[in-house]
Amino acid sequence: MVAPLTGPALLLVLSFLCDFVSAQKIDVKGEVVYQDARVFGVVNKAVILECGPTVPDMYIWSFTRPGTEVIKAVVYDLGKGPRFQKLAQALGQVSLISKSAAVSIEKLPVAAQGLFTCQAIYDIEQDPKIYYYYVHLTVQVPVTKPYLLVSDVSPVEGATLWMRCNLDNGTGPIRYVWQHETRVGNTSTFAHSNTSVVNVTDVNRNHTGWYRCLAQNPVNSELSDRIWLDIIFGPDVPQIDVTPYTVNERGYSALERETVSLLCQAQSNPPSQYVWFYNNSQVYSGPQFTITKILRMHTGDYACLAQNTYLNTRSKKTISLTVYYPPDGPPVCSVEPALNHTSLKLLCSWSGGFPSASLRWDGGLNLEGQQVQTRQQTLTNTALLRPSGGTATNSSSFMCLGSHPALAQSQQCSTRSHIPPADPVCYAFVTNSREYLMLSCSWDGGAPKALVWWEGPGGQGKAGQENSNILVLRYGTARSGNPYTCHAKHPLLVETKTCRLTLEAPVLLTQRRVVSALEGSDVQLTCSLRENYLPASEITWFNNQGVNVKDTSKYQLRRTSAWANLTVRDTDEAQDSGEYRCSTSNAVGGTEINVTLVIKRHPMPPNATLVNVMYNSRQRNEVDLEWVVEGTAGWTGFILEHRWVSERPGRRTAGNVAEGRISNTWYHNAIKDPDVRFHTVGSLTPTVTYQFRVTPVNHRTLGHPSEARTPAEPRYNSYPAVIGAAIGGMLFAAIATVLLLIYIIRNRNNNPRLHDMLFGLQHSQSRENINFPEDEVVSGAEGGIEDIAGASTSAPALALPRAASPLTTPAQSATPPTAPPLPPGDDEPVSVTITVKATGP
Repeated sequence: MVAPLTGPALLLVLSFLCDFVSAQKIDVKGEVVYQDARVFGVVNKAVILECGPTVPDMYIWSFTRPGTEVIKAVVYDLGKGPRFQKLAQALGQVSLISKSAAVSIEKLPVAAQGLFTCQAIYDIEQDPKIYYYYVHLTVQVPVTKPYLLVSDVSPVEGATLWMRCNLDNGTGPIRYVWQHETRVGNTSTFAHSNTSVVNVTDVNRNHTGWYRCLAQNPVNSELSDRIWLDIIFGPDVPQIDVTPYTVNERGYSALERETVSLLCQAQSNPPSQYVWFYNNSQVYSGPQFTITKILRMHTGDYACLAQNTYLNTRSKKTISLTVYYPPDGPPVCSVEPALNHTSLKLLCSWSGGFPSASLRWDGGLNLEGQQVQTRQQTLTNTALLRPSGGTATNSSSFMCLGSHPALAQSQQCSTRSHIPPADPVCYAFVTNSREYLMLSCSWDGGAPKALVWWEGPGGQGKAGQENSNILVLRYGTARSGNPYTCHAKHPLLVETKTCRLTLEAPVLLTQRRVVSALEGSDVQLTCSLRENYLPASEITWFNNQGVNVKDTSKYQLRRTSAWANLTVRDTDEAQDSGEYRCSTSNAVGGTEINVTLVIKRHPMPPNATLVNVMYNSRQRNEVDLEWVVEGTAGWTGFILEHRWVSERPGRRTAGNVAEGRISNTWYHNAIKDPDVRFHTVGSLTPTVTYQFRVTPVNHRTLGHPSEARTPAEPRYNSYPAVIGAAIGGMLFAAIATVLLLIYIIRNRNNNPRLHDMLFGLQHSQSRENINFPEDEVVSGAEGGIEDIAGASTSAPALALPRAASPLTTPAQSATPPTAPPLPPGDDEPVSVTITVKATGP
């Protein structure tokens, strides 16, 4: 298969190389490397086909089916990622292993068996190397679960049979192993072979058991289900086992009232059918015949017959069984009163037994004779004992001994006589229907039992009974104040003991007849029965209105048969003050007791005054309230109230105040914190005028409400605004003044009067006498004078005033002042006309 694959596959690879490595030359002297590998896979399992130890640069996986020479591509990777071909779908779930050229096939089908070729190319860019990896994949089929066939599953002992292990599928070679499992669970190899059939000759009972075959090939091994091979044989001679096992001269023996089991066993298959015979009469069918509590009448011959119904064969065996029995258990001792509870009678009995047992009293007692009687197989020994010297003997013990031939040791019993440890107890109780009053008297704990009887007034009594006695009286017929006496008598005492019941009406007690409490608290009223012998009915409470009190949110009742307590919750002066009554009754009479409940109000709290009521915004929907209290203590909270004045639209008073009417409804807001002095009331209507007041509260006591006040409009503090405006104005005036001064200084020649008026002549050195020629030159240089010596302009001509000297008085006329005369020797003054042009700042 290798040679035909080399040429075409190599050409296919070289054709792919031409596309990717057109400029690369392959060394023609390099040898292609061929490697073969065999891989065994299991159908429907996974298998991995390796393509070299490293990842090639390029590779092609192809497949050739057995018996053909056709090579078909499965998957290839020429450097641009793997490309799976349609053939891959027929070979199972084909995938590539990450970071390798290995192929993984999941759920391997049988069709994948054949030759897989991986053409791998390494180092394409440098020195190309070509590898051919031939992977011969063999798909093996596991053996299926075999099933066992037997020619006869129930052969008779000595016959011949064959067994066959059949398979539906499996790749050979297959080896067969037969296993045998006995009845007790021991497993062994019965036979093994390369064929599926085994023959068994001369079968015997040892071949009985479970058989199964194991089929195995190189893939797996499977075990068939078990099949039972039942060998038919028997029965053998039966064997009888007796339990409990006791042997005498006649055979087997047993004690009466024991459970005797007779087990018959005879080897046989199918199992033998057993029939038991007693004295030749059939009594039972089955292998084990059990006699529960065997009796003397069961003595006789017992035979077991075993039979094989399949082969119709039988066998039989007989034994003899004798029953010996003692009396049941030990003797029974008791002590009873005699001669009207003045003496003791000792009784010792032992029933049953063969032969009869013997009984006797032991202990050196002064007995007035012993009598032995046998009645209905019960042996009884009776003795009479009188207390010697007329004195009682308390806690005396008496022993009776019994013996029987069937017992190795004698049996004994003992009894004790003693006086009850306490005195008689008397008590009375009433039936649920209140129809009868029952007086009970008991004196328990003595041996023998004491005699108890009742004696009462008017012939009311009852004859004696042991241990306890109940005198039944109709309800209401008991005699009040007269004692009922119970008498108790015991054989160990010369005199009787008594207890008495004196029936009386119930008496109620209370801790306080007058109970006072502050309003709002919980108050408990107590009522209890004084101890007496006659039980009373349930204690009932009536409130201050005479109504029977039940458990409600207002009243809480806690009661027993001897007391009942009433708790009045959240007391109120007007509702709960008054007389409360506790009542009960019994078979003799009834009674009641009154309890006065006084509820006091808490002291009046001090007055509170609203000191500040004001809207906290111009929206007028919330009002801040502040108040003070006249005092330091005595209040638990406050009630804030407000009512509104509804406006009448369109009507205003002379003061532009809306006319309205005051509502009579006050809206309340409770303040439970006594330390609060400030509160904000919200959700108000802005167009409505409200009145507010505060009322102090001391628990439930309301104080005097404060004077109602109407909230004031919010006060806005203008002082910061005024100060700000003043400072801003001052800053503006200062800036304006500075700018004005700068303007005046710079334009002093244009506005000399304003300059002289603000600064004065003595403070201005910028102005000089312009009569001098040099002044004219300076003035012309400054640009304040436009025309000199009679130059005319369109602007009006004004004479510039001179700055006033502090030593002279300025002229009041509008004409310019006359210049003073020049000193002698000077030149004649020149007349100058100055034209001033007024310009804007």
